[in-house]
Amino acid sequence: MKNKILIGTRESKLALYQSNLVIKKLSSLYPNISFEIKKIKTKGDILLNHNIESSIDKGFFVKEIQQKLLNKEIDIAIHSLKDLPVDDVSGLEISAILKRDNHKDAFLSNNNFTISKIKKNAVIATSSNRRKSQLLRLNPKFNIISIRGNVDTRISKMRNGYCDGLVLAAAALERLNLKDNIANYFDSDEMLSAPGQGAIAIESRKNDKINQLLSNLNHEETSLCIKQERSFLKYLEGGCTAPIGAYAKIKNEKLILKGIVSTFDGKTSVFNKISSNVNSSSDLGIKLAQLILNNGGKKVLSIIRKHEK
Repeated sequence: MKNKILIGTRESKLALYQSNLVIKKLSSLYPNISFEIKKIKTKGDILLNHNIESSIDKGFFVKEIQQKLLNKEIDIAIHSLKDLPVDDVSGLEISAILKRDNHKDAFLSNNNFTISKIKKNAVIATSSNRRKSQLLRLNPKFNIISIRGNVDTRISKMRNGYCDGLVLAAAALERLNLKDNIANYFDSDEMLSAPGQGAIAIESRKNDKINQLLSNLNHEETSLCIKQERSFLKYLEGGCTAPIGAYAKIKNEKLILKGIVSTFDGKTSVFNKISSNVNSSSDLGIKLAQLILNNGGKKVLSIIRKHEK
């Protein structure tokens, strides 16, 4: 086993926080191994301040990191799990998922108005079609505009009058000690989070000796839940731009999975949930996807695909 491990990650404050968190956990388990972060610029970082909706494709924030992993320029990669495409990359695997932090989306506003108190025609910024569609489900009069940039940049834009409100991942704000900016958290019946949201993934090469070390960081309950969220997304063939949400949790030895698919304008959506005993939940994501498809989801997906062309 190597005595030094190179960790690939994006350059943002959030990515570096997440990588340092992983290093802290690994160092406590393996004090004789040293760890070094290698910052990698992705396509998503290069276009960070461009409002180019069509550029957000699968692997927008991870492809360059994965390539360096395949080329053996780094030993492991740290990602926000929701950024990882559901399609497998040949030669790579998710070797560990840390215990999930807050999975919810959070609303920020200039006057600290909550989403229910802000004016009906408020200008709300988000870079996510999933968030946009669910905001419009809550209130079709909202004026939803695009926003790019890292977390600090987006908050600064809002404070300087770019928008009245802003939606961001709660976990990102909490990790960066910015939760004082949050006006309210969205409940799952208001806004269902992205598959994998709130979790940190460690990616490595398949059959690499390092995987045995990484497995000790894997949080089994989080992994079980996110596997079904991603299975749901994959079955629906939802890429990064499709307005699809999913969230799973385990309660009283049952795995409960919620899912939603919406048109971009939020006018048509199909929501459902399903549950089973944890030990028989391996195909729950597929079952929920089939349930949604058979209850109007096919029509919604056809509208989405026409819009994407």
